[in-house]
Amino acid sequence: MAAITAKMVNELRTKTGAGMMECKKALVEADGNFDEAIKVLREKGLGKADKKAGRIAAEGVVDVLTVGNTTAMIEVNAETDFVAKNETFKAFVKNILKVIVENKPADVETLKTLRYDADFETVEAKLKDMIFTIGENMNIRRFVIVDGVSSTYIHGGGMAGVIVNFTADDEVVANPAFADYAKNICLQIAAGTPPTYVSREDVPASVLEEEKAILMAQIKNDPKMASKPDQIIAKMVEGRIGKFYERACLNDQPYVKDDSLTIAKYTAATAKELGGEIAINSFVLYEKGEGLEKREDDFAGEIAKLTGKA
Repeated sequence: MAAITAKMVNELRTKTGAGMMECKKALVEADGNFDEAIKVLREKGLGKADKKAGRIAAEGVVDVLTVGNTTAMIEVNAETDFVAKNETFKAFVKNILKVIVENKPADVETLKTLRYDADFETVEAKLKDMIFTIGENMNIRRFVIVDGVSSTYIHGGGMAGVIVNFTADDEVVANPAFADYAKNICLQIAAGTPPTYVSREDVPASVLEEEKAILMAQIKNDPKMASKPDQIIAKMVEGRIGKFYERACLNDQPYVKDDSLTIAKYTAATAKELGGEIAINSFVLYEKGEGLEKREDDFAGEIAKLTGKA
């Protein structure tokens, strides 16, 4: 039986992030072989990861990476916001982005089968190792890949992320002023009312008809308006639909830094200033935990259990 020293235990703990006793037990089981001890911990980690899989993971981080003309954005969830500030977790997310940009997988399940790095065969294996190391359930929720001229913005250290894709002349893109403009468009989406579409032309006819039906019902339910002829009500609906466009369409929104301009006018003014053409093609907004069930901690109950008063 090999002698297990404190230095060996500490080195294994530094490498894996596992607890002192777990590291010592792994080294004993591996008869002092460092690589085998890591394997033992990882194998045990898979079991612990499976046990944690049912726990709610709605915190975490949104991050982006651009390499050349390819940009990827990802949301990785964990159980607590504290994990998002963990440097190991942030490095894990950034490395997954590298895998995405290099391989362009079709979906999350395909991504999990790809090689993570020289130490881990797959992204899924690394994910389970992270669950074991940090001690929280984690989940790769979604990612998107955008090719072409794009700008990105991460809000609040990973609370939200935006990618905006543009069509623009090469000379325009090369001008530093274009980068400022593109960043402002990202800020518009993150800081203002989140749009659903780029322009009015992108709104499906079914969505527009539904909105008009809602507006018509609102007018008819107003006692002051109910007696008006249908043709007058129809004109009122057409007048009010502009507010819908202003809310739902990026190009129709007032520019957050100068509300005398719409985004469409701001884009046109920038294109004219830079001597070329600019068009906003598409955008993607990820808000961390959007639509996910949140964990509710019963702190009073936990304290009662600890003090034996439960």
